[in-house]
Amino acid sequence: QVKIKESGGGSVQPGGALRLSCTSSQITLDYYAIAWFRQTPGKEREGVACLENHSDGSTDYTESVKGRFTISRDSAENTVYLQMNSLKPEDTDIYYCAVGAWASLDQTRYDYWGQGTQVTVSS
Repeated sequence: QVKIKESGGGSVQPGGALRLSCTSSQITLDYYAIAWFRQTPGKEREGVACLENHSDGSTDYTESVKGRFTISRDSAENTVYLQMNSLKPEDTDIYYCAVGAWASLDQTRYDYWGQGTQVTVSS
């Protein structure tokens, strides 16, 4: 089983910023599409941002985060980041990193998932 690890979650006030990280010690993330999803327990998981493999690099975002969130990769660190700026209370969720063959905001397209990291936006 491929292990994916997220980090960087925490609590922040509205308008603040966080950077989430996604990495793996078992696979080279450059060869895969990576996405960030978020979910509140009891609700459907939502695709937030996705990034094609290194040879393509195209990105897509759900409408509610466009202009505020940026997905990127650091090949040397084998890490994919989600930079989240201008955070709002409605961004509060558990954020998951997912790895698959093709970038999509559809969770069914992904084979490997991390355990999630909590993001809380509150005053």
